[in-house]
Amino acid sequence: MELRGNGAYAGVVRTRPTLTWEPPSGEVFARTTSLDAMVDLVAGRGVVVLSGAGLSTESGIPDYRGKSGALRRHTPMTYEDFAGSAQARQRYWARSHLGWRAMAGAQPNVGHRAVAALRASGHVDGVITQNVDGLHQAAGTLPEVVDLHGSLDRVICLTCGVFSERTELERRLNEANPVFDGVAARINPDGDVELAEDAVRRFRSVDCDSCGEGVLKPDVVFFGENVPKARVERCKELVDGAAALLVLGSSLTVMSGLRFVRRAAEAGKPVVIVNQGLTRGDRYASERIEAPLGAALVELVGRVGAAADLG
Repeated sequence: MELRGNGAYAGVVRTRPTLTWEPPSGEVFARTTSLDAMVDLVAGRGVVVLSGAGLSTESGIPDYRGKSGALRRHTPMTYEDFAGSAQARQRYWARSHLGWRAMAGAQPNVGHRAVAALRASGHVDGVITQNVDGLHQAAGTLPEVVDLHGSLDRVICLTCGVFSERTELERRLNEANPVFDGVAARINPDGDVELAEDAVRRFRSVDCDSCGEGVLKPDVVFFGENVPKARVERCKELVDGAAALLVLGSSLTVMSGLRFVRRAAEAGKPVVIVNQGLTRGDRYASERIEAPLGAALVELVGRVGAAADLG
């Protein structure tokens, strides 16, 4: 079966399947635990936030590359594997079917709510997230969050290009697997879980309900897949219109996020990165802050005077 996708996936920017990154030997950039630079940046308004998996760890969703990151035990699905192998698709959907229960039940943490408060107060002009969990939107970040890598709550048919809701797919998968008894352990950032191979082999996938035979894929950008061009252009517009860029909880290992840090730095705009651990963007940062995100963002909201009930 030909998997040709639809026009939304015909972009020119590709998330390279870079799973790990090590800084060049001897390359060390100064880091601080002081939040002053972040407070000054946000107090000046006109900030665009670029968030990564580190922002969702306090919601129970692990990151990829932290001390207990998923990459230490789990290799994410690549587009090549998914499109080229029915067995790989069966494995993905079996694991993701169980993982969806945990992902759908995840709640925004104080970090997400702080970003929403800063957006509502006018300190933040826009949010670009590399996460696919929808927690920024669940926290009330409006009017705009750009899901750079898509969202797990949508599904696309790679044959006819029709989009559908994940809840409808889950209903159909439950019908096709009424006694599916896989025991899941530890959700991953991409929404699947670890699952025994015998459980995977018992799982029945379903085809597109619209065209009747198309392969269904979550509307997320797998490693090695194109980010839709229109989405990239919208992110460029946000960065170009911003006074500064604030990076929250991302190692910036993949180019799809790093390119916006480079773009802001090359335009002479301040870039503040808040993360626990080295990032690939440290060389472009005007300030690099090492701090737990939840507590740091709560303090930030208080110091800039953004009205918020963070719970």
